[in-house]
Amino acid sequence: MTTLPSLSSSSALSLSSSPLFSRPHLSATSSSSIRTPLFRTPKTELCTTNAKKKNPWLDPFDYGDDPEMEGGSLFSEGKQEEDPRPPDNPGNPYGFLKFPKGYNVEIASLGLMLRGDVRRCCCVISGGVYENLLFFPAIQLLKDRYPGVEIDVLANARGKQCYEINKNVRFADVYDTDDPFPIPAEYTDMIGLLKGRYYDLVLSTTLAGLGHAAFLSMTSARSTASYVYPNVNAAGAGLLLTETFTPETLNLSEGGYHMYHEMLDWLARPARNVPRQTIPPLRVSLSRKLKEFVEAKYKKSGVEKGKFVVIHGIESDSAASMQSKGDADSLLSIHMWAEIAKSIRGANPLFVIPHEKEREEVEEAVGADANIVFITTPGQLAALINDSVGVVATNTAAIQLAHARDKPSVALFSSEEKGRLFVPDAKEKKCVLVSSKTGKLSDIDLGAVKDAAQALEGSMALV
Repeated sequence: MTTLPSLSSSSALSLSSSPLFSRPHLSATSSSSIRTPLFRTPKTELCTTNAKKKNPWLDPFDYGDDPEMEGGSLFSEGKQEEDPRPPDNPGNPYGFLKFPKGYNVEIASLGLMLRGDVRRCCCVISGGVYENLLFFPAIQLLKDRYPGVEIDVLANARGKQCYEINKNVRFADVYDTDDPFPIPAEYTDMIGLLKGRYYDLVLSTTLAGLGHAAFLSMTSARSTASYVYPNVNAAGAGLLLTETFTPETLNLSEGGYHMYHEMLDWLARPARNVPRQTIPPLRVSLSRKLKEFVEAKYKKSGVEKGKFVVIHGIESDSAASMQSKGDADSLLSIHMWAEIAKSIRGANPLFVIPHEKEREEVEEAVGADANIVFITTPGQLAALINDSVGVVATNTAAIQLAHARDKPSVALFSSEEKGRLFVPDAKEKKCVLVSSKTGKLSDIDLGAVKDAAQALEGSMALV
């Protein structure tokens, strides 16, 4: 049986005197030096990240930026730049860019985060054609503020059709965010799709409660901004969102042309060495293929390019009427349109119908020789307006498309207030507003409409 050797007294003394087990001798001078830190942190470094938080729910004691905080470095200043290098393989959607020598891949996202830059953005837009069309200035503002940003859109089936005429959108996916009871399979599939695209920013125009805020939060985006309910239904949504916007009413579309002014003001805010962005006007882009398709369509109806006036806003129960949710009274009966069309001289009135079942009613009211074209998408309507002399329409998407293509127009509204909301700066947009005095569009003065329609004769003469 083996026994462990015992430590002698000399070895124990040697261990206790070793530096590993020795205790420093504390004197009066050394104890005072321990209390004093060896490295004094400057006051400016103590206030490292006291920047204004986007969400007031998270920190009620946040009083804004620290005036003594010093900033400014390679990563925190300036505006992001678009990568000028072309991809190695243009046929590959991923590109496979080669990084230059000495480039640190991991540090790229750090600079983007410090500057607040956005490389991928998703816009979740509520409403139909009219609401998606008025969101075009916000998309252009994102392109101006963050050069090279990739913008995707999530909208319903009708709203998705708008992005045929928007060159700034990469993907447009169909998903109805206004549905209070979505199908679980579609709900989880859409969350997985958005999560896999690694967005830096997600914008939503749907009034968010706790449910929609959770949907946006599960996309794992760095920043999420959305409109919220202006009542108690918004409780809890602010905890899951980076930025919130509260509208005045439950119907965001009642704000008219500037219905997204809170979000636009936030997107255009000044940042580090970047001044406040100017909000661009509404513009649409038309492809050559779309123009040729529409040209063959209206020539078949019996009119020629530059020699017709578009009439839009015929009363119908079709979903392709392109009304705004903020103005339900925005369609006129075909009999009133027939009276207005008689006053148009120098050009042929071209009636746009949203459904083929309206063709017989138009031929019965106007005549068998009436020029009729069947248009259901905003892209085809924009191409049709682009080749016309002008537009006479009620408060539909045709008025906004006419302004986007710099065409003169006559807009019919149920009230003056609606006209000022949906068509601000009418003179600059070459638009003549005609409103009803009773608040009902059916009571509009046809004599005033006929006089306004004759204002298009000057542009007809130029054509």
